[in-house]
Amino acid sequence: MSCLMVERCGEILFENPEQNVKCVCMLGDVRLRGQTGVPAERRGSYPFIDFRPLNNTTHSGEIGTKKKVKRLLSFQRYFHASRLLRGIVPQAPLHLLDEDYLGQARHMLSKVGMWDFDIFLFDRLTNVMVQEDYHSQNPYHNAVHAADVTQAMHCYLKEPKLASFLTPLDIMLGLLAAAAHDVDHPGVNQPFLIKTNHHLANLYQNMSVLENHHWRSTIGMLRESRLLAHLPKEMTQDIEQQLGSLILATDINRQNEFLARLRTHLHNKDLRLEDGRDRHFMLQIALKCADICNPCRVWEMSKQWSERVCEEFYRQGDLEQKFELEISPLCNQQKDSIPSIQIGFMTYIVEPLFREWARFTGNSTLSENMLSHLAHNKAQWKSLLPKPHRGGSGGGGGPDLAGQGAEKEEQTGTRGDTP
Repeated sequence: MSCLMVERCGEILFENPEQNVKCVCMLGDVRLRGQTGVPAERRGSYPFIDFRPLNNTTHSGEIGTKKKVKRLLSFQRYFHASRLLRGIVPQAPLHLLDEDYLGQARHMLSKVGMWDFDIFLFDRLTNVMVQEDYHSQNPYHNAVHAADVTQAMHCYLKEPKLASFLTPLDIMLGLLAAAAHDVDHPGVNQPFLIKTNHHLANLYQNMSVLENHHWRSTIGMLRESRLLAHLPKEMTQDIEQQLGSLILATDINRQNEFLARLRTHLHNKDLRLEDGRDRHFMLQIALKCADICNPCRVWEMSKQWSERVCEEFYRQGDLEQKFELEISPLCNQQKDSIPSIQIGFMTYIVEPLFREWARFTGNSTLSENMLSHLAHNKAQWKSLLPKPHRGGSGGGGGPDLAGQGAEKEEQTGTRGDTP
């Protein structure tokens, strides 16, 4: 650890002086600096927003205890540098899987390349731990989401139009970026960090704040684990930069930028996947698709993801209301319904990207399957809109909340998160 400088801090407050707002945030290790290359952040550096005052239940202690027990399954305990620095060494081996479930988990993993892979069942069997600093308190941005995105990325990397050109390094970068793309996510979005004058918003000058943090935290983990220590310094730095380029591409603010570039390539038919730059661009597109693919899953799974992300939105809205902040778009449970949010998200964000992805793949079987699920799920959400507000074919029905939700989603594609 001679080449590393670690700064630690404990509990802080975020403050909004103009509105006299204070809220307790928890900070772990803040910065990890190497001698060369990309500045890194220690995992655990992102403030955990404590929602317990907003959601007190009689069973919260019991639930917390169960989660702590489950977290002991993580093999990351062996490599958690801050614990090792404090001299805490595991006294007994830890196991990722309970023996009772090992056979079922292996059977599920044999089907990990299938689009109907049930990540929720896999989580129940194995207590998915992609990395221990994905926060299980988050309804959506947690380890299960990371595992789901990684599984989707695995499927996309097998697409014939792409797979034959990929190098082993491309595959490693794609899967690693998918697994780490939201690490240490606090469950609130970029606008929330900006308006509370959070230190990370200042550090990254209000640009791709979360994505920059995810990337730098990933670099910190790689350096702590020494996973790439055997590689030449130049190659390690290149890997770190490529990981950053992939993770930063998931910023929803850049959706139109990537979509326009993809359309231009497909129109001009000038993608040359033998070229490393074009391959990297398609890895960025694949990761963007994987990150927002929930509406393209089967209804039973897609609906769960929709409910989870909206719960996370609503928690942020409750927090903003509690501290007299302006409630962010899509975060007001009284005004923003799940069906209207999802219909808008599908119409303005998901459909345009996945239609271009289907063009790239030559309308592969997987692409057609995803678009079919997307159309079905959109129809399902439309059927769940409150009856007085449905835009029915009969010519009446009052204002179309789906349209309002879609318009809002288009306007707030910059909200910093994705449903």
